[in-house]
Amino acid sequence: MDTTQLLKGVLDVAVLAVLRSEDGYGYDIVRRLRDAGLGDVGDASVYGTLRRLYAAGSVASYVVPSEGGPHRKYYAINPQGRAALDTQTVTWLDFAGAMSALLTADSGTGHPTIGENR
Repeated sequence: MDTTQLLKGVLDVAVLAVLRSEDGYGYDIVRRLRDAGLGDVGDASVYGTLRRLYAAGSVASYVVPSEGGPHRKYYAINPQGRAALDTQTVTWLDFAGAMSALLTADSGTGHPTIGENR
């Protein structure tokens, strides 16, 4: 299965989830997503997602001066983003539950098939 296609559909909610616990700048958010197990996430995809979430009003941004290089633009989830994350979390959990049920049920019997000999 091509995980890059799956990521396209859930990257907004993944970025919001990362920002829920702590503000972050672009590469920091990429690193946190990869550390969480989304190793295939691309830098450009995350930066595009941040711009889209900012334009939609789900995140705010602010600049922090840096002594060792260029200033960093940080992103923070705001109340609208938290509401979106809450809604998308329910949607994802419902969807993931339905997919798990489909993938672990024997067609016609509803019994698990993983690990069974056929």
